[in-house]
Amino acid sequence: MHGLKQALLQIWRLAYPYYTTREVTTVRLWPLPAVQMQERWVALTMAALVIGIEFAQVAINVRLSYFNRDWFNAIQGKDAAAFWSLLFSVFCLWAAVYVASAIIQYVIQSFLRIRWRAWMTRHYVDRWLGNDTHYRMGFSGAQADNPDQRIADDIDQFTQTTQSLTISFLSAVSNLISFSVILWNISSAFTVPGTDWHVPGFLVWGALIYSALVTWITHRIGRALVGLNFEQQRREADFRFSLARLREYGEQVALLGGARAERVSLGDRFGALIQNFYAIVDRRKKLAAFTVSYQQVNVVIPYILVAPYYFTGQIPLGVMTQTAGAFSRVESTMSFFITFYVTLADYKAQVDRLTTFDAAMNRADAMAASSALAVVPAAGGGLHLKGLALDLPDGRRIAEAPALSFRPGETTLLTGPSGSGKSTLFRAIAGIWPFGEGSVTTPEGARLMLLPQRPYLPMGTLRAAATYPEPAGRHDDAAVRAALEAARLPHLASRLDEEAPWAQALSLGEQQRLAVARALLAKPDWLFLDEATAALDEPTEAALYRMLRQELPDTTIVSIGHRSTLTAFHDRRIDMTRREDGRFVPTDLVATVPAQ
Repeated sequence: MHGLKQALLQIWRLAYPYYTTREVTTVRLWPLPAVQMQERWVALTMAALVIGIEFAQVAINVRLSYFNRDWFNAIQGKDAAAFWSLLFSVFCLWAAVYVASAIIQYVIQSFLRIRWRAWMTRHYVDRWLGNDTHYRMGFSGAQADNPDQRIADDIDQFTQTTQSLTISFLSAVSNLISFSVILWNISSAFTVPGTDWHVPGFLVWGALIYSALVTWITHRIGRALVGLNFEQQRREADFRFSLARLREYGEQVALLGGARAERVSLGDRFGALIQNFYAIVDRRKKLAAFTVSYQQVNVVIPYILVAPYYFTGQIPLGVMTQTAGAFSRVESTMSFFITFYVTLADYKAQVDRLTTFDAAMNRADAMAASSALAVVPAAGGGLHLKGLALDLPDGRRIAEAPALSFRPGETTLLTGPSGSGKSTLFRAIAGIWPFGEGSVTTPEGARLMLLPQRPYLPMGTLRAAATYPEPAGRHDDAAVRAALEAARLPHLASRLDEEAPWAQALSLGEQQRLAVARALLAKPDWLFLDEATAALDEPTEAALYRMLRQELPDTTIVSIGHRSTLTAFHDRRIDMTRREDGRFVPTDLVATVPAQ
């Protein structure tokens, strides 16, 4: 019971935000003009219509059960006039209404589903990308593997399954109430077969006991499916991600001759997937053996229970068929859990994956909120670090900067051994590193841009890759081409609208030059280069630094680099020096005359 309560609470927390959102949307319903209203009212109206139609369909089924009784009575009495009259005046009419209502319900339900999915997808993407949560989730320790699958697949399956199960459940409840009344009234005078023991509503109690027994057996057999389905989705996503990662790093794998190692790795992941699949098959085999047997027996059980009353003349043929039909309806609604057991097991896995994804984002947000590292804009042109201490995710302190300032207009080179905290210092300045303490004061209103060693190239056109993260249409063709040519990529200037997997099509050196072109277009006030030219030869690197100083005279450049040749292109050099306690601190070295 506690597990059921917990599951319902999880579902409520996932569904509640959409049906209470106050976001305003535009609704167009032909032939009426477009109107604006809150999304929650659109959702609640469509949900109410779908549920109302479902209840109307139950009422039609109840009416058709009486048609079924009268029709078979007409057959038994060889009443041809009543037979044809009931067929055309009752069955055809209500069957047509049922078909029309089912089509309307499907359309409304489909619109509700896609609107719900679109809203949840936007909500999760905004949360995932907002406040750099996607970055911090990697440090939160929460179980949230494959966020792409959770957003793309699990949300879609959750909205679809929640709708179908809710409608099916409400239909089952209304069928249970409606047909239980019919069954109770019919069997109110029945006695237990072979005895004179009178039990009011005998067939209703029989259906209840029978359904409770098979439901308990079904749960005992199939309850392991929830965990197995969760694990299967995780292993499927891991295998898919491995293939995508191999495609992304195809050149590196080929150069290292890593095809054999990749085959082994992919084989291991796929083997784990198959192993779990076989465990699901074994469990479903046992479940199917019981449920299929149960379904076959259900065909005759109602007639077996009602037959004694028919053969003794207590009820006519029409009442017998109506009673058997009502019993089947009551018993099937009571067996809702059995009918949808596999679906419920899959659904629980979807709910668990979205719930753990929510929990992981919450932990990442809490990590950011509780961080003792503060990035504060303030008046003045400089960038100042005060009492800064940088920790690794495991809590070890790697670097300290008690007091360090970067002056506007002064190019600075940050050097030091690998692992001394240089890149971590840049991350802290960017405001995304959550581990440590102290403050970073940035110039108020200044635009900061950081170029990492391996640039990110989005899917789409070269124009979009060159202007990222700004919109592709922000700069005209001439500006983008000029930036590419200045970054020594003239061969790409004619391919702005070409779509290609640029992360694979361009070498790392070309990608770094493309990132430099982005900086030329963005014209930031502060530009941080984290080994952003390390893949270039020294003459090209020198040419790019000269070009940056010429094209961005108002931009303060701060670089991380290991090459001694970079010293000539900076006004100031700071080295990360190791203290006796193993921590690194930034130390000013002798200034050099920058190259022109």
